[in-house]
Amino acid sequence: MATSIKTVLITGASQGLGFDMARGFLAAGSSVVISGRDPEKLARAAQQLGGGDRVAVVAGDIGDAATGRAMVATALARFGSVDVLINNAGIFQPKPFLDVEEKDLERFWRTNLLGTFFTSQAVVPAMKQQGGGAIINIGTVLIDHAAKAFPVTAPMTSKGAIHGLTPNLAAELADDNIRVNTIAAGIIRTPLHDPSQVDQLAGLHLLNRIGEPNDITEAALFLAQNNFVTGVILPVDGGNVAGR
Repeated sequence: MATSIKTVLITGASQGLGFDMARGFLAAGSSVVISGRDPEKLARAAQQLGGGDRVAVVAGDIGDAATGRAMVATALARFGSVDVLINNAGIFQPKPFLDVEEKDLERFWRTNLLGTFFTSQAVVPAMKQQGGGAIINIGTVLIDHAAKAFPVTAPMTSKGAIHGLTPNLAAELADDNIRVNTIAAGIIRTPLHDPSQVDQLAGLHLLNRIGEPNDITEAALFLAQNNFVTGVILPVDGGNVAGR
């Protein structure tokens, strides 16, 4: 990893993809600031990561702009820089279109979209001051490759907005050397999926397997390092979009 990637901020990192990305960046030599709603789960995650002084935690609702600001303040105070932000925190729940209520949409928008938007706003001033940085969002291939039997219109309104945000924010921040990209994930083995059933979905991917968290971590490491990639929606999906 490029030595300039000193500090990585990861939202929703008490489990699943966020936890594994924290593990991967720690292994590569970075320090990490991890956030999550539950202080106890977050503290356990920090202990399990084993990063010692290279792990800082910020508990809070990522839909609250103050949580992102607290992550930035913690990163600067503890590690002196804000090099990469990974907007990983998200919620996801299938629900038929006609059953979706206003409260469902507000819940998805608050965590998935507002969390990504406000936390990105929080990191940009620090990244500008230090001469650049990288913002990596976590999206989904379902934006471009919907499944008839999988009713997810409600969460996709928020995830689709993140895909739309990506190239536009990349354009706006390009002169500040801040790169913005999104990983469009396929079906990954995380707590979002029933472990007893998830492998039955392997056939949706050309590679005929379910993705593992490390597949996303490796993509995040690439996007964090490569200084000539911005505005990209990168499918990491085992060929889900490419075909059947």
